[in-house]
Amino acid sequence: MSRLIHSPAWQALISHRDDMKSVHLADLFAQNPARAQQFSSTIAGLTVDYSKQRITKDTLTALQNLARAQGVLARRDAMFSGEKINTTEDRAVLHIALRNRSNRPIGVDGVDVMPEINAVLGQMRRFTDAVHEGRWLGYTCERITDVVNIGIGGSDLGPRMICDALASQALPSMNVHFVANIAPSDIANLLKTLDPARTLFVVASKTFTTQETLTNAHAARRWFLDAAGDDAFVAKHFVAVSTNHKAVAAFGIDTDNMFGFWDWVGGRYSLWSAIGLPIALYIGMNGFERLLEGAHGMDEHFRTANPEDNLPLILGLIDVWNASFFGASTLAVLPYGTRLGRLPAYLQQASMESNGKSVDLDGHRVDYTTGAVVWGGAGTNGQHAFYQLLHQGTQLIPADFIAAIRTHTPLGDQQAMLLSNLLAQTRALMLGRGLDAVVAEMQAAGLDEAVIARVAPHRVFLGNQPSTTILFPQMTPEAVGALVALYEHRIFVAGAIWHIDSYDQWGVELGKQMAGELLPAVGHAPVVGAFDASTEALLNTIYQHWV
Repeated sequence: MSRLIHSPAWQALISHRDDMKSVHLADLFAQNPARAQQFSSTIAGLTVDYSKQRITKDTLTALQNLARAQGVLARRDAMFSGEKINTTEDRAVLHIALRNRSNRPIGVDGVDVMPEINAVLGQMRRFTDAVHEGRWLGYTCERITDVVNIGIGGSDLGPRMICDALASQALPSMNVHFVANIAPSDIANLLKTLDPARTLFVVASKTFTTQETLTNAHAARRWFLDAAGDDAFVAKHFVAVSTNHKAVAAFGIDTDNMFGFWDWVGGRYSLWSAIGLPIALYIGMNGFERLLEGAHGMDEHFRTANPEDNLPLILGLIDVWNASFFGASTLAVLPYGTRLGRLPAYLQQASMESNGKSVDLDGHRVDYTTGAVVWGGAGTNGQHAFYQLLHQGTQLIPADFIAAIRTHTPLGDQQAMLLSNLLAQTRALMLGRGLDAVVAEMQAAGLDEAVIARVAPHRVFLGNQPSTTILFPQMTPEAVGALVALYEHRIFVAGAIWHIDSYDQWGVELGKQMAGELLPAVGHAPVVGAFDASTEALLNTIYQHWV
């Protein structure tokens, strides 16, 4: 077994887990009237109630002991100070510097990164102001009304999720669209709806070589030139978020309109950088900076709060508790309201690309559970779909319920109905309903005893399903910023406990490499002897239908 599993702190948690297996959440609430207050807090505008997790004070004490043994807070301090904690790529991890609104110096290799960050933020403000004020015009001297972000992965999921969440903050007459999928229909269907004279494309690729992004960017360029006719007009309708000056210029983009970022910004943590340009174009630079402020508030809490009060630390430890000690292989993220409907997809990448690792920082294969499968969907839709499994399935599935208390679009009592459903689901998952209660309910309804005997077992809910509830007053840039930063830091905490590198992503590279090898064979002559038998058979099936 690994050093981690052998450690006294880990072994103490195994013993405590054995004691907790027979404990029901309903009993914990009955025994402790102050439980909700004891296991909840309000930080950076977010109220987080984790009292419905299968924990006690002893659980948190044991988890904090594990955090100390694993040096979690020392690793946190190393991140905030600019040390290269991404060891496999020898890089610092400084998405926190991008939203460092205090402007506290943060150094990488002895150089303060804040002046460069502030310079890019200034460039973003000048550009977005010019677009919004009508000083940046298209090739027919008309104002820009539509922004299309062309990216993939982190350069798509983050900005797309934030723009959806903050749609109520959108500036008048400004629309934003996203293209990521290389499937031709993704961009073709969008372009049919746009006016080339009023459309601005943001091409987001650090290297300006990302296959999917560049393929879609060239398709957009051809579509634009079919209308504009002159290559010189490309610079009026395309900008880039990249570091490759030569490739950007060759595309026809003025490099003065190239927005840079740094190798210490991982793609899944990059929405806070110039990758967030479509956000700033959509809600204004003031709104974007408010987003940064919200994240910075959570950063400062994570950086300075005592361990016993440190919310990201506590939630990250609970994630480890559920995954590594109770065998929970998934985490359901359940936002109530459509604005955060893309949050589960965003967090899939943030969590699964970060902690989907099977080798530790010392290069050893791990012998314990690491990252969970993150999934979910918007409530109340999910209640009529997959919640059945949460309530009566055979798996332990921790769930996060998330909602804004007030809506920007009030309509009758619909928001109250939405919130009552959220609260009911967390309560039902916790309490369940035993056989005696089911039988009594059916008897009160006048049902025949034979029917009761046959049906009652199917209506039993065991309960004791763990959940966390996150509420905030309204869907503002500050609240969304704090929410995303909270998840980023709890992902970090779990990775630090598991002693893995949460900031590399070598697992995505092999598929890219093989796709490049296979591309010349797709749709061409039958293939024999070049690949495995299954791949060759599939290539030949494609060839049969290609012509």
